Amino acid sequence: MPHTTTQTPAKADGASLSHGLKQRHLSMIALGGVIGAGLFVGSGAGIAAAGPSIVIAYVLSGLLVMLVMRMLGEMSAAYPSSGSFSAHAERALGPWAGFTAGWSFWVLLCTAVGLEGIGAAKIVAGWLPGTPEWAWVALFMVVFCGTNLAAVKNFGEFEFWFAALKVGAITLFLVVGGLAIAGVLPGTDAPGTANLTGEGGFLPNGSEGLIIGLLASVFAYGGLETVTIAAAESENPVGGVARAVRTAMWRIALFYIGSMAVVVTLVPWNSEQIVEKGPYVAALDHLGIPGAGQLMNVVVLVALLSAMNANIYGSSRIAYSLVERGQGPKALGRVSGGVPRIAVLASSVFGFVCVVLSYWRPDDVFPWLLNMIGAVILVVWIFIAVSQLRLRRRLEREAPEKLAVRMWAFPVLTWAALAGMVAIFVLMAREPGTRVQLYSTGGMTLFLAAIGFAWQKQKARAKS
Repeated sequence: MPHTTTQTPAKADGASLSHGLKQRHLSMIALGGVIGAGLFVGSGAGIAAAGPSIVIAYVLSGLLVMLVMRMLGEMSAAYPSSGSFSAHAERALGPWAGFTAGWSFWVLLCTAVGLEGIGAAKIVAGWLPGTPEWAWVALFMVVFCGTNLAAVKNFGEFEFWFAALKVGAITLFLVVGGLAIAGVLPGTDAPGTANLTGEGGFLPNGSEGLIIGLLASVFAYGGLETVTIAAAESENPVGGVARAVRTAMWRIALFYIGSMAVVVTLVPWNSEQIVEKGPYVAALDHLGIPGAGQLMNVVVLVALLSAMNANIYGSSRIAYSLVERGQGPKALGRVSGGVPRIAVLASSVFGFVCVVLSYWRPDDVFPWLLNMIGAVILVVWIFIAVSQLRLRRRLEREAPEKLAVRMWAFPVLTWAALAGMVAIFVLMAREPGTRVQLYSTGGMTLFLAAIGFAWQKQKARAKS
């Protein structure tokens, strides 16, 4: 029988995490955490590969993401923890699973902090030519590391306003795009279905193009886990995560699928501007709205900075939770002022090391690191689905009152989600561009699982 309890934290000062996040913070973190650079910038590559069928790709990946979010919401409402899926995996499968899921996700988030810093620095350096990009990255790192060191409510406030701006921008984009498609926006003609059926048709690159678009869309949805990590530090962890998950899922799907539908209806899918400028800027420039494209660049910058802030937070809390369960260096578990400050610093430093590697070893070490994290989000989702299968049965037997959020049509949809994840792995193995990511992530996962399993065995022997 796997280990089912969570150890009490061994902290030097006896302090614990604060509960400074309000419901409005959680709701916006749930919405804004998934709306990042993957949507604003990365989706351009998906459109270039799949053409108008990118809408189908986002529908399919959106359905999968909604199932994963529902499963995670069920477990997080029943067992609120800053370790989120890592703590759930330990409870369901044993300490090795929590160790593997937690540390692989920590590497992913810390690397993402560096990547988002680089992306944000490129935008600012474009506005202020001659300024060094590394200096902007360093400035952003210092600001958000400082924000996260101070108090969790600071992180919550930053994310609230960042997310509000992103949500507002996408809502406005959908409204303007909808008016243009209907032909009622001044100075524009209704495009009809010309861009959807012309230029090679709805599936211009066949099923291969759709597959590439599907893989791009899956990874654009990363970030939904942050709200369940944050829920443990909210005023009402159980009710908070339940409400946030319920309200966020449909809105996220609307933003992603709606945005892609607007872009491919307004702009020819093979327009170079979609990849060069990003789909949102390309669509607004195509409509000839003065200054709208540049304003969208500001929103993209905010999205990148928001993701940096959220990932420093998420990585520090995952590290804290792992140490709390005896699965990492004790120093990372020290809490002062309700914040695991050494974990915040360690996560920020790792992120900055990734930035240094991007300049110092751009041709070997940095690409290797990017490939290693390429499919981590799918590994995490598999841990979520398998954990939910086991914990749901246990909850129904032992504590049914804890099921504040319930997975739909359990266990059918959980198995359907798992089948979808396995199918994505198979598709990644077929595509030369993603195969190396799959193998690199697989190697890291197996390495961490071996360490976690050996550690678990050693602990078991020490107890006996």
